[in-house]
Amino acid sequence: MTSQIYTELLALYADYAAVVDSTDWNRWPEFFLQDGAYRLQPRENFDAGLPLCLLALESRAMIKDRVYGVRETMYHDPYYQRHVVGIPRLLSVTQTEAGEVIEAEANYIVFRTKRDGVSEVFNAGRYRDTILRTPDGLKFRLRLCIYDTEMVSNSLIYPI
Repeated sequence: MTSQIYTELLALYADYAAVVDSTDWNRWPEFFLQDGAYRLQPRENFDAGLPLCLLALESRAMIKDRVYGVRETMYHDPYYQRHVVGIPRLLSVTQTEAGEVIEAEANYIVFRTKRDGVSEVFNAGRYRDTILRTPDGLKFRLRLCIYDTEMVSNSLIYPI
């Protein structure tokens, strides 16, 4: 059973990276439960138990609103992203009334390439995820992106 969960977890992480790297924004919210959350938090705050996040989207509706903003209202210098996600660690699998809950984490690095520039390290950190098994597959209850540096580019537009 654990190898099946791990294989599904690998697929979830790979599919997520492929969708955000390809800018398939209509599919990005589908990775989350209706009440799923997506947060970007500096490592210092996470380590200190402080709740302050750079970005906190607390439902799929808020995530869809962010997609609308990215596509329709935010002006920015276009760029490409490329995620490199490390091998995930399966932290726990528990059965709850809501179903099977998976806790996992993986290191990530995101490269950014502006159309007229060179590739650069854009963001590095780790994902700390709470995932629920649903009839539609694994979905994020919480995707917490804990980034290592307090210095963040002023153009953090696309999801990490």
